[in-house]
Amino acid sequence: MAIDTTNIQAAIAAKIAAEDSAVTALELLQYGVALSEYGAAQYYTSAASLPTADNDLKGMIALVYTGDPFTGNGLYLCTGTEWFEMQDLDSEAGYSFQGSNFGYTSGGFFPNSNVIDKFSFTSDASASDVGDLTIARRGPAGQSSSTNGYTSGGGVPVFDVIDKFPFSSDANASDVGDLTQGRYLAAGQSSSTDGYTSGGSDPTRYNIIDKFPFASDANATDFGDLTAARKQVTGQSSSIHGYTSGGYGVAIYDNTIDKFPFASNANATDVGDLLSGLQNLAGQSSETHGYASGGFPGSNVIQKFPFAADENATDVGDLTVGRYLAAGQSSNLNGYTSGGAEPGISNIIDKFPFASDTNATDVGDLSVARYYAAGQQY
Repeated sequence: MAIDTTNIQAAIAAKIAAEDSAVTALELLQYGVALSEYGAAQYYTSAASLPTADNDLKGMIALVYTGDPFTGNGLYLCTGTEWFEMQDLDSEAGYSFQGSNFGYTSGGFFPNSNVIDKFSFTSDASASDVGDLTIARRGPAGQSSSTNGYTSGGGVPVFDVIDKFPFSSDANASDVGDLTQGRYLAAGQSSSTDGYTSGGSDPTRYNIIDKFPFASDANATDFGDLTAARKQVTGQSSSIHGYTSGGYGVAIYDNTIDKFPFASNANATDVGDLLSGLQNLAGQSSETHGYASGGFPGSNVIQKFPFAADENATDVGDLTVGRYLAAGQSSNLNGYTSGGAEPGISNIIDKFPFASDTNATDVGDLSVARYYAAGQQY
């Protein structure tokens, strides 16, 4: 007797669509695997094995199950130009580097600033001043946990301070620890449990990758090394790796994209190149790609590189105006580039979409024009 699977498919699809608090990521993954076995979804063993995104596949939904319920699983939608991860199906997922509520711009210059600005991700609006860092400084690195923003290092003079400010209320930052070495013009990265500060200068260039915990207020430890010492770098974060891109080495503008693992103390490896050697870019991250926008000298280019494979960056759009020393923020849907030097000092907040390769739009202003700031998101 033939079995009509229509009701089974509908029940599984409804369970996936519910995504209420009682459904775990592992249960969603199991439902998705079951659904794929009935032919209602395409199933792949890794994001890298997804077919090339094109208009013929636009609208297709694919399930990625790696065989490990904790790593690399997701529900993907083909936009026609790329695969967009709609739902992270890792069992231990819960933290997302991307924010859904607000972006923050902290510190900066001119002159040295202690301002913490906040702007909305849900509507296009200017930022408001919601607190102060413990020390006014330029060139710090930014990190974000699920509950707090962090601003580490900065100058001048050079500081080793790690500041923390809450996302739940508009309040001043507190000093919660020190980097292993005072420095500025470093890059910031964030995992679900730790913040990272990589590269930088005091003015000696460093290859240090520092790590500090989100769960407790503590000093950073030396986690590993970049492939080369450089300053004026920018950072991106996937769910399992930190990236440090661009910068200035020894008398050279650097195009290197370095990658280091969050899971173990290890040195970075060179996994690709930016379009050209640039310093002072702003960094953004979607769930699937890292972005580097602007940069010195005078770039308005938005670059993108994949997390699923080690590849060079591509040109995917332009900022509204070329600038450098801007701060980067990331929502679930968009990348933001705030402030910077044009070479005039900018207060512009630009937004560009992750779902398609297109130019940025001007969506608001910082409370005060500045550059050399750090970015965070909630």
